[in-house]
Amino acid sequence: MLLLSAGALPEGPNVSYEVKLDGYRAIAIKSGGKVRLRSRHNDKDFNPRYPAVVRALATLPDDTVVDGEVVALDGAGRPSFNALQNEGSAGAAIV
Repeated sequence: MLLLSAGALPEGPNVSYEVKLDGYRAIAIKSGGKVRLRSRHNDKDFNPRYPAVVRALATLPDDTVVDGEVVALDGAGRPSFNALQNEGSAGAAIV
């Protein structure tokens, strides 16, 4: 695709937009009552790093797989990769 400059964004019933989530790509597998949260890039164990996400996913039924993005939200609720990298000191919500 080639990038073209536009004066306005398209609108209409067949047009939709998604928020760009700037985080870490992850896959969660719920099996045998346990959640395994893994990075999609290099299969790192994310369970110790994002325990709140693991707890939230624990309510899913067994044999569920979720492919998504681990994201930190700044004080205004916007995705912030900087806050995600500094989750210990930033106090940002990790979702």
